[in-house]
Amino acid sequence: MNDEQKRERIAKRIALELPENGLVNLGIGMPTLVANYLPDGKNIFFHSENGYIGLGPAPEQGREDWSIVNAGGKPVSIVPGGCFFDSATSFAIIRGGHVDATVLGALEVDEKGNLANYMIPGKMVPGMGGAMDLVVGAKKVIIAMEHVNKKGEPKILKQCRLPLTAKNQVDIVVTEMAFIRVSHEGLVLEEIGEGFTVEQVQAATEAKLVVAHTLGKFS
Repeated sequence: MNDEQKRERIAKRIALELPENGLVNLGIGMPTLVANYLPDGKNIFFHSENGYIGLGPAPEQGREDWSIVNAGGKPVSIVPGGCFFDSATSFAIIRGGHVDATVLGALEVDEKGNLANYMIPGKMVPGMGGAMDLVVGAKKVIIAMEHVNKKGEPKILKQCRLPLTAKNQVDIVVTEMAFIRVSHEGLVLEEIGEGFTVEQVQAATEAKLVVAHTLGKFS
């Protein structure tokens, strides 16, 4: 799979997981693609931390309005009934527990649901941003990421090595290879991506996976 195919698979699977009529925050990068793959008839209110509810799919090329961008600075569309507000209101929504789910990228996740997604020591970073608020304020935390890093090393670990964004807050991890739920039993492999085997998924994962009794597939 090329990078675009991986991102599309991950975004499509996450779109199926979002709660009907839910308020869902999309983080920067890959998570923003989720808005492009909602099933027909499914109603989700997408929130962006820079001050919107009602984000729609990416606009057609040539029809971008650069005064309407998501938290990552990419142009977005606004659905009918969408609304705009200041950053203070946006974070009051997040910190007040009104966000049903957030979809975020990650550098590392571990078997305890710990998350590292904002810095690599020695590299310049803009800061943690709203991630620290989202992971504790949202009712469900969904991670969208490729299964291994650019060196081919696992990103799903026994214990995160990078500085943590939050402890014990991740609920679900979706990669091109797997749909994994964080539970008291550990990391439960509930579905595998088409074209992969359980053995391949485990080989690419440092943490031990618990294979669900009924294992699904997604494409």
